[in-house]
This record gives sequence, C-alpha cells and structure tokens, in this order.
Amino acid sequence: MKTITFTVNGQKYTREVEEHKTLLRFLREDISLTGTKEGCGAGECGACTVLLNSKPVNACLVLAVEIDGKEVITIEGIAQDGKLSPLQEAFERHHAIQCGFCTPGMIISAHSLLQRNPNPKREDIQEAIEGNFCRCTGYLQIIEAIEDAAEQLKPKKSKKR
Repeated sequence: MKTITFTVNGQKYTREVEEHKTLLRFLREDISLTGTKEGCGAGECGACTVLLNSKPVNACLVLAVEIDGKEVITIEGIAQDGKLSPLQEAFERHHAIQCGFCTPGMIISAHSLLQRNPNPKREDIQEAIEGNFCRCTGYLQIIEAIEDAAEQLKPKKSKKR
C-alpha cells in the first residue's frame, strides 16, 4: 500500500492505495465515482477517459499511485452546481446518447477539446474523439452536439446602439 494525495473534481483526498490498482478501479471502488466506465480494460474503447492534469487519459491504463500530487476530472466533475454543462445539454439535445455507455468518456474527450480549442473544425472534433468508440449513434449526433456546444460556449456579442 502507498499513501497518495490528489484532487478529484476539485476535492482533495489522501488515501492508501494498492500499488497495482488502476485509476479506473480506484475511482469506482475507493471513491465511489461510478460515472467512469470500463469497456475493454485495455485502453482501446475510451469509455474510461478522465482528465489527468487537464489531459485525457484512459483510466484503465493509469495506476492509481500515478495520480499522487495530481488533479483528476471525471464525468461527475463536468456538471457545475448540479446543473448539466452546455456540452452535456448539447449531447442530450442532439440525441447523442443512446445506450450511454460511451458517453462519459466521449464528453470528457470533447470537454478537453473545447478547453484547448473553443472553435474546433469538424476534423478537430473527429480527431479529439477518435479514441472513444460508440456502437450506437454512428457518431454524427455526437459530432453535431460538440459543434453545438462550441457555439453555445462562445461569448455572446453585444449589439452596439
């Protein structure tokens, strides 16, 4: 066991963790954040995507001991004050959620993109989500939702009188 200190969704924690436990298992089992899903367990599907120091990573491939001193954002950290983020609302509006299994990882990857690039082109969106597999939607609704969210997040121009 190793003691680590880290931040998840803005909350600081100190925990003992088994050195072989993945971040995915740690989040789900030790902190009870079950929004992050396990699809393949091999870093191929993206269902377990979280932000580690603002970068998307597959939580199934990261050991929990590696988050010592770092910040993690999960799907539970995207909503603010119990209200869905504009990105989450766009996913809902565009029916980009079918079974919902890929959705947490997909939203995390899209959120990361919009943080880095608030005006993404369709190609940027496709590249940002290429590590997230969806078997239900065909991706079109997902891409449209991300485009919509980018538009919603743009600062509104005030009209001069």
